[in-house]
Amino acid sequence: MKQGIVLITYPDSLGTDLKQLKDVLDTHYAQAVASIHVLPFFPSSGDRGFAPLHYESVDPAFGSWEDIQALAADYDLVFDYMINHISSKSPYLKEYLQEGPQSPKKALFIDYEAFFGGEPTREQVDKIYKRKNKDPYHTLTFADGSTKKLWCTFSEEQIDLDTQSEEGKAFLKHNLEHLASRGAKLIRLDAFAYAIKKLDTDCFFVEPETSKLLNECRQIVAPYGADVLPEIHEHYSIQLKLAQEGFPVYDFALPLLMLHALYFNTTAYLKHWFSICPRNQYTTLDTHDGIGVVDVYGLLPDEEIEKTQQYLYERGANVKRIYSSEAYNNLDIYQVNCTYYSALGDDDRAYLVARAVQFFSPGTPQVYYVGMLAGRNDLKLLEESREGRNINRHYYSLEEIEEEQKRPVVQALKLLMELRTSHPAFSGTFVLEACEDDAQLALSWVTEETKLTLHADFASRSFSIEEQGKSIMKL
Repeated sequence: MKQGIVLITYPDSLGTDLKQLKDVLDTHYAQAVASIHVLPFFPSSGDRGFAPLHYESVDPAFGSWEDIQALAADYDLVFDYMINHISSKSPYLKEYLQEGPQSPKKALFIDYEAFFGGEPTREQVDKIYKRKNKDPYHTLTFADGSTKKLWCTFSEEQIDLDTQSEEGKAFLKHNLEHLASRGAKLIRLDAFAYAIKKLDTDCFFVEPETSKLLNECRQIVAPYGADVLPEIHEHYSIQLKLAQEGFPVYDFALPLLMLHALYFNTTAYLKHWFSICPRNQYTTLDTHDGIGVVDVYGLLPDEEIEKTQQYLYERGANVKRIYSSEAYNNLDIYQVNCTYYSALGDDDRAYLVARAVQFFSPGTPQVYYVGMLAGRNDLKLLEESREGRNINRHYYSLEEIEEEQKRPVVQALKLLMELRTSHPAFSGTFVLEACEDDAQLALSWVTEETKLTLHADFASRSFSIEEQGKSIMKL
């Protein structure tokens, strides 16, 4: 992957398709973005692409493989692979439901009752790690009228796959090779920690099987010059473990830690995290999902987590607790649904401080498309869809994008992105500088030739960036 900013976007969120996406980036962000995580662009039955029918083609509504190749000519690309599940309307499941127990596709799925050796006890089900308030199965009807419970971790549109059967392993290998051959430099393994089910465990990040699976995935894509990135929302110790084993990981702790620091003008918890966090990580403030809470357990005291959430609901711009509840089809009880800009009260200065600190943090920064345009909560889309996460999934027309470019906060953020993507210091070593004031933070990147330092003041919502002691940018 190239050094620099990774943009996260849907194929139809910056314009209506992949061609318009490329035009927008080439016109406005060619110097600011090094790589693009194109969120699922395959034919899908739901969850904004995360219920794929298959991986063989690009959804015609978005374009074609030629459009993907056009992007790959100028940007490194990240693709999603939903390792845990496939659409309930996929041809693989349809074939199984039509043919019944004799179907070769049977082994791709997990017979819920057979897994437990019969109907599971309440104790067995309660032991399973779940992110929603229902037992992890969906009852499907076969062509002959019979029914069967199949394992289903998330929505009923997403039926879990058996990654351990021979058929499941072949399916995994075929799809990963296909995606790597189509130009992916990095393949994000969605919902990776759920991919192994094992009796008498919580079926979440089951070891040693999960680490073995990750190694197998890496070995499959390595001949194509690609790597894998496991997507896991959980205790930060899991990220540390995988990083120690040499894998890139996500920094999902940073978003809430940053909010806490800006809400309460204290950098103590941020400094501690920067002193221990993985260096080979992808940092985030926002993604297509909500702001994670479970990711900071152990990094923020419980009372500070609760205080941060309460402050968010009270002081954020149009952020309500109900938007992250079952009333808005929320699938994850550990996430808060809002844009990062609105989480900071639509405050330009606070937002730019947050981005500057992210860009100087250890790792490679990812910027979500709504965040790139300092987007506010989309209450209209939220209410129309009754989907909580849609508050942060606005569809930008080309005309809107042109207008957004005129906003000072968007212009300033673009300058920061261009600096992060182009400056050679970021190929060097991260240094957490000594800083006595609890409201201030000093972060440096150092090579033999140069040193770049960010001085951020959370109380005054200001920062300065110095190169070899000379100021080159400030807020």
